[in-house]
Amino acid sequence: MSRKLPPLNALRAFEAAARCCSFKLAAEELNVSQSAISHQVKHLEDYLQTTLFHRRTRAVELTPAGQKFFPFLQEAFDHMAEGTRLLARLDRDDVLTIQTYSTFAVRWLMLRLAKFEEKHADITVRLTTSQWNVDFSEQDTDVAIMIGEPQDGKINFDYLFSPRMFPVCSPALLEQAGGLGSPADLANRTILQVYPSEDDWKNWLAATGTEGIDPNSGTSFDSYDHALKMAVRGLGVALAMQPYVGEDLSAGLLVSAFPELEVPAPGKWYLVYPESRGRIRKIRQFREWLLGEIRDDPDLAPLIETTPARLNA
Repeated sequence: MSRKLPPLNALRAFEAAARCCSFKLAAEELNVSQSAISHQVKHLEDYLQTTLFHRRTRAVELTPAGQKFFPFLQEAFDHMAEGTRLLARLDRDDVLTIQTYSTFAVRWLMLRLAKFEEKHADITVRLTTSQWNVDFSEQDTDVAIMIGEPQDGKINFDYLFSPRMFPVCSPALLEQAGGLGSPADLANRTILQVYPSEDDWKNWLAATGTEGIDPNSGTSFDSYDHALKMAVRGLGVALAMQPYVGEDLSAGLLVSAFPELEVPAPGKWYLVYPESRGRIRKIRQFREWLLGEIRDDPDLAPLIETTPARLNA
């Protein structure tokens, strides 16, 4: 069935003017004259046989008809813009943009990416870090590596491993007078917090049945990397999980304060990407490589569940 639509230039002029609440600002955005915007809007009003704007001396205001029409048009232009961005990303099969947490990037992924780039020399990797979940509809990101649980929507969640949390500190702090004989002794030590994961200490204390410790006390940092570095310097006790702390434990810079009290962390690690893009070569190749690296990591392989809660939402 054919679509009967007004001229595209007139629709663009109206959408910009309605969004900006100004013919002048719309003209600047579209790089045309203000009179051109006015002409195109009048052309659209004639086509629709209805008035879309009240013209004031120094401003314009949508009429009731314009208010009804504008949301439909704005959504249509938003969809077209997203489709254009998606097509641009699809055309760049030689660039892979990955988002993950800064600590995971610094302490695990960046140490191994050279192997992926060597194996796939035709793909350029762009790595971005964020403590917040990716929004594929707004960001030019191909894949994300994140902790969480599958959510609703057309997003694919490939299970990686299930982390466990445990307190760590420097050997010197552990040997100080009083030591850390039990979790109750944390009351006498500084707790190092990671505020984007503010519930971690509360969850660990609850899971181990530890009472009398304020989970919100201590010093807060914006990443695990910072908290663990402060723990290495003997400035407090941090919560850790693999793969963040493997090298520090191996080097003896940190020790597990209570080796018998590891608890499951909330959420699991996933490789996340739009379901519609799962067959794209660069994503398939990165997925295969990442799963292999995790299986080969002696710290992470034991954390892979054979039947994880899964997968596509």
